[in-house]
Amino acid sequence: MILAAGLGTRLKPFTDAHPKALFVHQGQTLLEHAIDHLKSAGIREVIINVHHFADQIIDFLKQHAYFGMQVTISDETGELLETGGGVKKAAWFFQNCDGVIVRNVDIISDLDLLEMVIHHKSSGALATLAIRNRETTRYFLFNEEMQLCGWENRKTGEHLLVRESSPALQPKSAIEHNSDQVPLSPFAFSGIQVLNPEIFPLICEEGKFSLTSLYLRLAREEKINGYLEKNIVWQDVGRVTRDA
Repeated sequence: MILAAGLGTRLKPFTDAHPKALFVHQGQTLLEHAIDHLKSAGIREVIINVHHFADQIIDFLKQHAYFGMQVTISDETGELLETGGGVKKAAWFFQNCDGVIVRNVDIISDLDLLEMVIHHKSSGALATLAIRNRETTRYFLFNEEMQLCGWENRKTGEHLLVRESSPALQPKSAIEHNSDQVPLSPFAFSGIQVLNPEIFPLICEEGKFSLTSLYLRLAREEKINGYLEKNIVWQDVGRVTRDA
């Protein structure tokens, strides 16, 4: 699945009249970069969610014969559902699959998707998140087994430890808070994840919600893992100030 429904406010003024998926980077639209990345792993079926200037994305795909892919559109023009809501709406598409790759449209990456899928399946995780050791403001927190244990926002001071009985956001470093227990390591999410289809019946959230909130809820009882990327190329093109 390619998540392409976002408003792309960080790419203004381009996104005042276009969807971020059609922003051109290094001679290709972000949508083409995402499709090529999936095709490199042998994937030929994809669902793309759309909202902001959805008709432009659909017309672009038609004009290019869907880039040789079997493309299904998940229409969110009525309401933008965020990442979690978007994946839940598209859950029907993944019936009879043994694994699902979900990636953001606004990242450039040469991550070896097949290697990540193999790792995911061998780990027995419900979800595996591609992560990097890079500077950002928001981090997922993992234990030594690379299992998701929490989250923190270093800009606001908020943090959440999912193994607490009544976790709450507090203005204190999650790593400091947890220092007398299991050491936690902060990693930045790379916008790519592999899901076990067994995750879909566990999604009780309704309407619009983020994948981050879903993973943090499920991590209390389920195995949500991090996959430390070995690739060299990664860029969040959806940012004016870019991490690379």
